[in-house]
Amino acid sequence: MSSASFEIVAHLEVLLRNALDRALAQHVDEPTRGMPWFLCRPPANDEIAGAVEVVRDRLRPLNRDSRHQIVAGLSFGFWSGMLGRRYEELWRAALRHAFPGSSGARKQVASEVEAIRKFRNRLAHHDSMLNVDIPFEIRRVQRVAGFIGADAADWLADIDRTGEIYAERPHSPLDTVVVPARDAWMFYESNLAYVCQAGRWFQPVERIAFYADQEIKPEVPRVVHRRDNVPWSEAEAAGLAASADRNDRKVAAVIRASLAAGGASGVNQVFLLTGPGNPDHRQLARPLTHETSGRGTGYVRRQRYVSLHALETATTTADLATETSSS
Repeated sequence: MSSASFEIVAHLEVLLRNALDRALAQHVDEPTRGMPWFLCRPPANDEIAGAVEVVRDRLRPLNRDSRHQIVAGLSFGFWSGMLGRRYEELWRAALRHAFPGSSGARKQVASEVEAIRKFRNRLAHHDSMLNVDIPFEIRRVQRVAGFIGADAADWLADIDRTGEIYAERPHSPLDTVVVPARDAWMFYESNLAYVCQAGRWFQPVERIAFYADQEIKPEVPRVVHRRDNVPWSEAEAAGLAASADRNDRKVAAVIRASLAAGGASGVNQVFLLTGPGNPDHRQLARPLTHETSGRGTGYVRRQRYVSLHALETATTTADLATETSSS
């Protein structure tokens, strides 16, 4: 998995540096000036010049310090750094032209490229990938390729081996519960929590997925904390809010949000869940639609169990039929 991931990241690195190199060469009009952009001041500054000199010193004894060898020798971190805030003016003048498929906002491109740089470094240093959301990271790589151009993204998708290899990954058989979530989905989006009746039984699971609007939603949060038989009142919320325990305070916030939205009183069960950006969170490439319609044909009525792996490799709920359990 690491090998296949590093392969596609390496291809993106070449696409990225070539796109930025072209944009900068056009910006300084290299044919007219007769020198590469990284020797022109501006756009080069002390930081750029220093990085270039390190590469030239390495290549010169090998008689390989040509323009293109120097560009190829600059690190991913160098190119990622050129998208930073200090180069905002250069972005507006030149670098944005390297990403015609983006929104044109530097921050959008910079944050995605920096995340890929960190992913690349984990791969390069043989770090464990067991708890890394590989499909999510690869979608980010594809997204940046799309910023560079549709042809680049299509080519990268054609040679990508990660999906096939990920499909063979050993996985827990049933580690995710899919719950009916007509109202619960919106509540989760706002509060990162799932609330249901007290005493409701669940198999041991690591995650919750939400079924609403004839589809399983793409967010598959990890269960951070579960608590049953919680009195649903402002008095309980006030007591928990004053606690030194972080989970107590979070449950208090959930109670108050539920009561404010007209949620049920009495006693409830609460699951505190991860949200986007949390390293334990998972996000599917797309919602999984349930193509059977009509009364009583919903994918899940009370709850259904499935593996995260099955969710990540399915295209519709029909693909989940061989690996589910309902209760």
